[in-house]
Amino acid sequence: MSWVAEAPELASLDAEAKAQLDRLHPMDAPEGMALFHPGDVVQGFVIVLSGRIDVFLTGPTGREILLYAVEPGQSCVQSTLGLLGGEEYSGEAVVRRAARLVLIPRATFLNLMDRSETFRSFVFTAFATRMQSVMHLLEKVAFQRVEARLAQCLLDRAEQGVLHATHAEIATFIGSAREVVSRRLDALERRGVLRLDRGAVHITDATTLREIARTD
Repeated sequence: MSWVAEAPELASLDAEAKAQLDRLHPMDAPEGMALFHPGDVVQGFVIVLSGRIDVFLTGPTGREILLYAVEPGQSCVQSTLGLLGGEEYSGEAVVRRAARLVLIPRATFLNLMDRSETFRSFVFTAFATRMQSVMHLLEKVAFQRVEARLAQCLLDRAEQGVLHATHAEIATFIGSAREVVSRRLDALERRGVLRLDRGAVHITDATTLREIARTD
C-alpha cells in the first residue's frame, strides 16, 4: 500500500506529487533515537506516519524546554525554516515514542513547493499551526505561574492517573528548572494532591489539580 495513503493530510495532493512522494521509503525510528542536534544542516522535510518526536531547546546553562511534539499530521517548524530559509537546527529532536516516518529530501521538497499548489498549501498550513502552538508555549512560560503549568502538565500527560517521568523531564515539559519542579511536587504531595515514586507521579486528587491549573 502507498505510504501517502497513510497520511490523511496529503489526500488532496495531485497525482504527480503523490507519485513523486511514493518513490520515497518510510523508515522506522526507535524510541530514544536522536534525529538532529543543534548546528546540524536540515536534510529534508519529515512526515510522521506514527509515533511521536519531541523537539527540545537547550540553553547555555543546560536547562531544556520542550518546544513541541511532532505526531502524525503535524510538522517540525525547525525543519521548514531550515529548508526555506537555510537555517541550521537550533534544537534537538528525540524519538519519544517509536516512530515510522518519511524524509522528503531537500531537492524533492523544494521541487514540490514550486510545482504543487496543494503541497505548498499543506506545508504552509502545517507551519502556521505549529507556529501558533509555539507562541502559546511562549505565552505560558512568560505569563503563567509554575504551579499552574505543572498542574496542567500532570493532567495532560498522566495515563490512568500516573505520569512516568523524572523531575528533570517534567521541568523540561513546562520550561522550568528541576529544583523548582521538585519543590512544587513535594508541596503538592504534602497537601495530598499526589504521591511521588521514583520516576513516577501518582495523581490522587485530580479535582484540586484542575483548580490549580485554572488559577493564575
